[in-house]
Amino acid sequence: MNLLETISEKTLLADGAMGTMLHARGIGFDKCFDELNLTNPVSVAEIHREYIEAGAELIITNTFSANRYKLSKHGLQDDVVEINRAGVELAKRIVSASFKDVLIAGDVGPLGVRIAPYGRVKPEEARAAFAEQIHALAEAGADLIVIETMSDIYEIQEAIKAAKEICSLPIVASVTFTRDDRTLLGDSPAKVARRIADAGADVIGVNCSGGPSQLLRILKQMRQAVPNGKFWVKPNAGWPEQVGGRIMYPADAEYFGDYALSFREAGANIVGGCCGTTPQHIASMKKALESTHQISEFLETSEISDDDSAEPEEQPTQLAQKLADGKFSICVEMDPPRGLSTHKLLAGASLLYDSGADIINVADSPMARMRMSAWAVCDVVQRTIGVETTLHFPTRGRNLLRVQGDLLAAHAIGLRNVFVVMGDPTSIGDYPEATDNYDLVPSGLIKLIKQGFNMGVDHSGTSIGQPTSFFVGAALNLCPQDVDTEVKNLHRKIKAGTDFFLTQPIYRTDDGPKLIEAYEAKHGKLNKPILAGILPLVSAKHANFLHHEVPGIFIPDEARKRIESAGEHGSKVGVELAVELVQGIKNWAHGIYIMPQFHRYDMISEIIVAVKE
Repeated sequence: MNLLETISEKTLLADGAMGTMLHARGIGFDKCFDELNLTNPVSVAEIHREYIEAGAELIITNTFSANRYKLSKHGLQDDVVEINRAGVELAKRIVSASFKDVLIAGDVGPLGVRIAPYGRVKPEEARAAFAEQIHALAEAGADLIVIETMSDIYEIQEAIKAAKEICSLPIVASVTFTRDDRTLLGDSPAKVARRIADAGADVIGVNCSGGPSQLLRILKQMRQAVPNGKFWVKPNAGWPEQVGGRIMYPADAEYFGDYALSFREAGANIVGGCCGTTPQHIASMKKALESTHQISEFLETSEISDDDSAEPEEQPTQLAQKLADGKFSICVEMDPPRGLSTHKLLAGASLLYDSGADIINVADSPMARMRMSAWAVCDVVQRTIGVETTLHFPTRGRNLLRVQGDLLAAHAIGLRNVFVVMGDPTSIGDYPEATDNYDLVPSGLIKLIKQGFNMGVDHSGTSIGQPTSFFVGAALNLCPQDVDTEVKNLHRKIKAGTDFFLTQPIYRTDDGPKLIEAYEAKHGKLNKPILAGILPLVSAKHANFLHHEVPGIFIPDEARKRIESAGEHGSKVGVELAVELVQGIKNWAHGIYIMPQFHRYDMISEIIVAVKE
């Protein structure tokens, strides 16, 4: 069977995962799978046979990591030729025994090292390593070369060059992508496809990555970039999860069968499976490809722009979606730790999330005291607890260069909700002598984010490569001494592009309507969501301090008398007052922003549970 002639006439079915099947046979991921061609050829051969029996018309040799760089980690760098030759010969014996016309692809994976300009390995050194492996595969009788699961365009170009110099076999060059449809180095599917085609590969591929849905989307972009190209698609069985110490993949065989039709419809010439797929997945794809059924309605069929900068549409944040849907949102503020340990913070965040908090807001150096970076805390909380966060982003102490660099950093680690504030002056904190100069006031920073970064340009108008997708909040004082000034500031922030507002703590249900009425009398309908600040009272002493010494806070006499009468049970009354207040503001507030005092997360948990009942 000739590969290029065959795929010009039909969609060819390749095999599924080798590593997944070997691991299922009890072989640990710490072992060198490629060495099994020599030490356990029976297991490798059985897997090839199972895929052929399932309907695979192309099988890939067990040589994915059989290059000298990766083999050196197991002390096998001198066995490159022997391992690769054994891999091809094993496959040939199984194909011969099956009496079927099946192509054998010599498998070439990444070197496992970074090459210049992003690593220390020179391009010619990388090419030599690829050439050594490819020569062994070709000499042993492979029908084609598959260069797969690459994430670096520079590396895959060297591999293609090596293959073209060494042999005349057809070349498949396949790349893997991250969740945002970019390679690890940030290249788009369209750019990758054009580079692979220009390098001389016969077939352009995408493999591994996420599940079939993502690879269908990527395939369409690649095909639009290279309309006359040939394409190879081998998705994972979804994103892997660790369950009970085992790696599990969610996409079942039937699901792959549906997508085999969709891949064919979208222009794939070769389809198969990658990590997590089994002979059952391949059998399902075989059955689907042999049928004449229409593509399932749920599969994605929309066209993708061929613009090289095209990005998959990013979903709104959970906070943005909830506010847009008119659902009452609960945000809770947490302060970063003053030292290295995050254990207490994570325990508190876990309690709040389990109680029903929608978002954890992380303050940045509150009261100008030295604390762990809010960026790091947001990242740790999101990764460890799984709850979405909002990053407090003060302008004070940041010049224009630092502001923009910090925004890029926040976006890069997955932070999307940003609360812009002026920040506390350093004169009141741990380091009063520290400078706290700034180039932007909050409304200016909001404008920079919404009208600059979210449009794909920085403050100078220079492209930042792709737009950010920040959901931006701003501060609002519902009890200002000067209402006119607060209304003016509110209007300035709205014009800059603010998406939502978090307020100073309130203790009266009518505080919101008064300011909203004042604003709407001058500027019309206030159509931005407001999350009212709730600062639960812990004791009578606490209430009196806030009322008498903190500007902008007014606690009604009745509330102070109730908590005073409670004595040592003041925190219980504090919870009751907070719940009553929340119930009373639901007619105008879109959510609440709770500020725990003295790390009393237990109180906040009670309030959240009561509010949600």
